[in-house]
Parts: sequence; structure tokens; C-alpha cells
Amino acid sequence: MTSKLPGALKNLPLPIIGSPLFLISNPTLVIAQCIAGVVGAMPALNARPASQLDEWLAEITETLAAHDRAHPDRPAAPFAMNQIVHKSNERLESDMELCVKYRVPIYITSLGAREDVYAAAHSYGAVVLHDVINNKFARKAIEKGADGLVAVAAGAGGHAGVKSPFALMQEIRQWFDGPVALSGAIATGAAVLAAQAMGADFAYIGSAFIATEEARAEADYKQAIVDSNSDDIVYSNLFTGVHGNYLAASIRAAGMDPENLPESDASKMDFGGNRTKAWKDIWGSGQGIGAVTQVQSTADFVAQLQREYAEARSRLLG
Repeated sequence: MTSKLPGALKNLPLPIIGSPLFLISNPTLVIAQCIAGVVGAMPALNARPASQLDEWLAEITETLAAHDRAHPDRPAAPFAMNQIVHKSNERLESDMELCVKYRVPIYITSLGAREDVYAAAHSYGAVVLHDVINNKFARKAIEKGADGLVAVAAGAGGHAGVKSPFALMQEIRQWFDGPVALSGAIATGAAVLAAQAMGADFAYIGSAFIATEEARAEADYKQAIVDSNSDDIVYSNLFTGVHGNYLAASIRAAGMDPENLPESDASKMDFGGNRTKAWKDIWGSGQGIGAVTQVQSTADFVAQLQREYAEARSRLLG
């Protein structure tokens, strides 16, 4: 099934979307990703206090516009803002107003499908991708007006699902021909090509970008990404109320046994209050980090992905 790609997702230099990293993505990283040729993204909630979002959106839009004027032959990729639409996000309405003000080209929505959010984005032609962990949620998001999907498969960082990417992509592509990004342990150019082979239009890469110079993560966090592999990832709902993948080393550092974590009450999800503060030193990560061998600039990492992608295509085509 060939996808129909809306405006902001057409003709990207690379078929890659950088996933919005909670507390880590910032304008510096987003701008570097876009200039390197991938969609840069960040959660609106990373701007703290809320008034900082206005400043950050101005910085991103003005810097990318200046880059495009100076380099008309290689314009930057568009950027995306992630909106948590769960009821615990008290900032959603005001954050959306700012995003509309700056005409954010792409939205990534999470934890609920909201028709009013989709309508606000569509009011000026923006594209909305909704992240989902199964086919049921995918159908609901599209029915309510999302343009496309982020299929969050097993092994992804953050709030990952448990479905094999083969099963998830297969089920979605049986009925949906719109844009789909695949998330789940993607950290190499070969994995980007594999995502496309499964039917995705884009690879959705997050954890590997934590180990870039521009990411707003502690040096120890970045080094832990470099030093760890899939054996060091723990799947738990303790820290936000929703199951996600985390680095075992950070859980041990917080005084807990990563192999014996209690279950959390999902009804107490909180992405902006006490829960976030209590677990700010628990480090999220997906299973693909075994491929990350050094901390490097975003430009160098994206160039590496591009080389690996070209090499993988060459091997397949003979």
C-alpha cells in the first residue's frame, strides 16, 4: 500500500523523524536535527515555565527560516511539537494556542485522541501524527481526525507498546494508506530501511539522539546510553503510570531493584506535577542503544545514518 503524504511530510531529505524526548529535547537539538535533514521534535511540556514555550517556538522558527534563506539549495526539514492530550496536562489549551500562533508544521499527539486539537492544527494546514501502541488505538485516532500515525512497537523508548513491529505495521497497513512512522529500537540506517520495508514511511528515532552533544541530558545519561544495550532496559509503569522502557542503571541509582519494581496506578498519571519531579532521575531509553557507540554531534549522527541507509540499500539492490 503506497502512502499518501501530506504537505509537511513530502520530500524530506531523509525518511526519519526524531522523536520528542521528555525533558531532553530542546530548541538546540530540534534545530540541529532539522538542519541535518530529519524532522526535529520536542514535547511542549519541556518548556518550563510554560511561558518559555513562546520563546522556544520563536527561536526555532526564526533560526530555521534564516537557514533556509541562506541555503535555498538545502532547506531544513520541518519541525514537530508533541502534545500530551491526557487530562492531566493542564497546559494543553495554552500550549496549543502558542503552537497555532507560530504555525507549527507537524504535531505529534500522545495519550488520547482529541478532535479539538486536530481541528486547531488543521486550521492552517498542519499535519497531525498520533502515536499508538496497537491497531485499536490507531483506528480511533484516524476516525477522530489524525492525518497519520506513529506506530510505537516493542523496544521503543518512553511509553512503548508490546507489539512486534511486524504485527503492528501489518495490521495498520491492512486499512490505512496515510503516513506512518515506526518506532521501536531503531538506531541505524539499516533499521531505517527495514522500517520502510515493513510498510512505514518514516523511522522514528529517539534514544540514539540522547547521546548527541545538543541533547539536554546529563553527561552520565549520555554515557549510559553509549555503555548500555538491550539487556539494560526495564519495562515498567511505576514512573508515569504508563508502561515505558528505562535504563536499569538509573533505577538502581534511585535505590530500587529494577527486577522487582511495584506496579503503579494508571489512574494517577501525571506528566507535569509531583510524579515527574519524583522520578526526574529515572532515565528513559529504548532497546536499540546497543548500536550507539559514542557521543557525537547531531549532524555527525545523522550523516552516519545516511551512510548506513545508503549502504543497506546498495546491499539489497546488489
